[in-house]
Amino acid sequence: MTETETPPAKNLARYIMIGGFLGAGKTTVMAHLARHLTGRNLKVGLITNDQGSGLVDTTILRSQGFPTQEIAGGCFCCRFNSLVDAARRLTDESRPEVFLAEPVGSCTDLLATVSYPLRRIYGDRYRIAPLSTLVDPIRARRILDLDPGARFSEKVRYIYRKQLEEAQLIVINKTDLLSAKDLQELTDRLAQEFPRARILSICARRRANLIPWFDLLTETTQPGLPTMELDYDRYAEGEALLGWLNATVRLQSAAELDGNELIVELTAILQHQVTDLDSEIAHLKLTLSTQSGLEALASVNVVRHDLVPELGQRLETPIRTGELIINLRAETDPKALEKIVRSSLTSLAKRRNVILAVEDLECFRPGRPTPTFREEAVG
Repeated sequence: MTETETPPAKNLARYIMIGGFLGAGKTTVMAHLARHLTGRNLKVGLITNDQGSGLVDTTILRSQGFPTQEIAGGCFCCRFNSLVDAARRLTDESRPEVFLAEPVGSCTDLLATVSYPLRRIYGDRYRIAPLSTLVDPIRARRILDLDPGARFSEKVRYIYRKQLEEAQLIVINKTDLLSAKDLQELTDRLAQEFPRARILSICARRRANLIPWFDLLTETTQPGLPTMELDYDRYAEGEALLGWLNATVRLQSAAELDGNELIVELTAILQHQVTDLDSEIAHLKLTLSTQSGLEALASVNVVRHDLVPELGQRLETPIRTGELIINLRAETDPKALEKIVRSSLTSLAKRRNVILAVEDLECFRPGRPTPTFREEAVG
């Protein structure tokens, strides 16, 4: 048996972790993979992760009917025991045969701090799939100096490149955004700079080329590659440059309104104000759900300062009340993000004659990563 063949044990749950920088499309891919596995009569459980609480990703995945646990307050590497506990809760709830885990988009060193400890300590419970790093092609071309416009600092780019370095599968998403020539150029550059990874190309939005990747995740296991070298001081400094904001906002309107238009308008206002700070948006995500439940949900996702906001999910009927969740990450002072969010809500409330009341808001810079474990590869 080769190192990438499925081991003979049949009663082990499969653990699949899909990493990648903020805005690469991990949540969309997780939902597609969960539906694919469910269609094969496999039970799935999803685990989301963030430095704070109140995640758009969790809201979206739960709205689609998937059992989902959320680990807040730190990345998987620093909350390893919480990761195991989340899997245990999902097991008690629905006994998944496959666990899908989405780490924080600013996190790296996942093999050494998550996969290898999981395999050593809980190898009698899980088969570990190869680590995938999902890539937004526009951001990748800019960071790899194939196109102009890379606005992140060198220390943030260090984290991005380390995510690629440790990947066993580098998956270029959103291929519809590139010409065939530019896609090939990006593929060649990734293969040249990160030779140990297999390069794949998909378009999650159009469900293109997903099955070959999904087959690798479900039919192969993680090879025991050496742990990469990582400067934790540099890593910590890069994370600390990112401002992090999560907010929950209650919406009330005397008259019925189009919630889809409202959430797109708010996104555009936020995007414009962050750009005015001369800061790069790492990721801006919003959901608007109604009081009737998560099945009624609108969502918007923006991953760059120059991207036009688009709806991912839509509300089908007008609304009077609802709950907004805002997740904003950018390379700037988090207090500046709070000021932007509050002023944008005030502006939109006056313009639309609605009440937008902030119920919860947290803004911060991520703390220094302190892994529970950090290990070399095991056989």
